[in-house]
Amino acid sequence: MDKFNPVDMSVWQGRQDPEDGELALRWHDKVQPWPQAGRAAPGVALVGFACDEGVCRNKGRVGAAGAPLAVRKLLANSAWHLSRPVYDSGDVNCEDGDLDAAHGRLAERVASLLDEGHFPLVLGGGHEVAFGSWSGLNLHLAGRGRVGIINFDAHFDLRMKLEQASSGTPFFQIAEQCAAQGTPFTYACLGVAETANTRALFARAEALGVWHELDEAMTPAELPVLLSGLDAFIARCDHLYLTIDLDVLPAAVMPGVSAPAARGVELAVIEPLIAHIRASGKLRLADLAEYNPSLDQDNRSARVAARLVHQLTK
Repeated sequence: MDKFNPVDMSVWQGRQDPEDGELALRWHDKVQPWPQAGRAAPGVALVGFACDEGVCRNKGRVGAAGAPLAVRKLLANSAWHLSRPVYDSGDVNCEDGDLDAAHGRLAERVASLLDEGHFPLVLGGGHEVAFGSWSGLNLHLAGRGRVGIINFDAHFDLRMKLEQASSGTPFFQIAEQCAAQGTPFTYACLGVAETANTRALFARAEALGVWHELDEAMTPAELPVLLSGLDAFIARCDHLYLTIDLDVLPAAVMPGVSAPAARGVELAVIEPLIAHIRASGKLRLADLAEYNPSLDQDNRSARVAARLVHQLTK
């Protein structure tokens, strides 16, 4: 065993339908522990980021640290339709308030999985997860090619990092790191709520060359325009990192977040965009952020998060 925590597989349990044989399998039948000593066939590797230190610092409602476990529980009983293996590589925690150290551990975990040929899917946690996720991809690529970041989010999360990082600063931190290492900052934020972002944040996004779309422009009728814009963005990139802040979805669909959306973007728009990104062949890494089980209603939000995991891994 290496220095990572052992993987707890006890959450992977659920319904059995033996009368239907192999066609009735569910995630709990198929998910395997990530072999920390030795390599395994390339597949999807789940990573939990059990942390909401950044949400606390950003004056949000805490509880997102419980998201990785809650999403796994809903995934466990989901029907299995994948053609590649899925591994659970356990959780990265932040129980001591040291977010920088937690980011470092997450980056190391993501880089290790990428080095082994896996597709890491990180289950946050607050949206501070994004800096750790991106740092792992950056560590793995070591400057090879342009990375495009696509963020489905009601917020730019471009707040300036003053003394401490938070769930509102990850993409500003990434922009700073890109400037320091001489690589382009290529960022798209789709689903932005005008009422949830100050003029200072819009000005910062413009100064950094961020492609953004407002939530009101992201409707089923506008899908052809959105897909065309996505094609233009993807064409500029060699690698893609997709991060989904679940507060981009309407509050009726996603009540279990720190900041529920007044309007939001429908799943009927988000899912075709995910499929388009996946079909590009450039997606290297994805994460989900901001699900808060303590604010959920009848596991509605957890079910949506599990559905998005399914969409990301098809």
